Amino acid sequence: MQLQDILFSQGFGTRRICSGLIQQGLVLVGEDAAPCTDPAAAFAEEGLVFRVQGELWHYHAMAYLMLNKPAGFECSQKPSTYPSVYTLLPGPLRMRGGGAAAGVQAVGRLDQDTTGLLLLSDDGKFIHRMTSPRHHVPKVYEAQVKHPLDERQLKRLLDGVVLDDDPRPVRAQACSAMNEHHLRLTLTEGKYHQVKRMVAAVGNRVESLHRSEIGNLVLGPELSEGRWRWLTSDEVLALTQKAVKP
Repeated sequence: MQLQDILFSQGFGTRRICSGLIQQGLVLVGEDAAPCTDPAAAFAEEGLVFRVQGELWHYHAMAYLMLNKPAGFECSQKPSTYPSVYTLLPGPLRMRGGGAAAGVQAVGRLDQDTTGLLLLSDDGKFIHRMTSPRHHVPKVYEAQVKHPLDERQLKRLLDGVVLDDDPRPVRAQACSAMNEHHLRLTLTEGKYHQVKRMVAAVGNRVESLHRSEIGNLVLGPELSEGRWRWLTSDEVLALTQKAVKP
């Protein structure tokens, strides 16, 4: 692929901008960081490493990311009250591919006051697979609740509660009380404010909410709030395999 097209695909601007960056000597290619000033120079994309204006970048045909979302951010490109979660990402990830739907998209959403694991990608098939109701991707939430938990509440969450927008009961795949006020809840659906509404339906109230796992992907302490990282190919494969309904 031509170098200007590689930069364009990775989100470094329009093809004209990418061509200009290359011609000005602002793009260094390869492990030895050799400058390339020919926009039409061809490189194998797989494993390609380059620098653009000093920024180190690894070529990725598709972007698969995990982010530790802090409170006070909206999962929207056009936020209404709080800053967008996309502002936590570097510019190229927000511009990949160009066009009206440029950049990575959140795989599902977390409320502005909910923290924790958020996936982002520009792979439409991956996003659909992870969010489609036909697939059952378990998501684990850690909820701090107002009132002490008891066995009756846990049983009702497992048996199913009816929410006001659907006569069919929604059930937790698993739930347990980690202590009197810490509920760990596993869901395979993605309804609006589902955890908060389910907890309210059993007579309690969510005071804070954190998503700790999606599929077999666990948000560990090494990824601090507001930070992101690329998923490995093994992690992507494991997520999509887990997304298939048995």
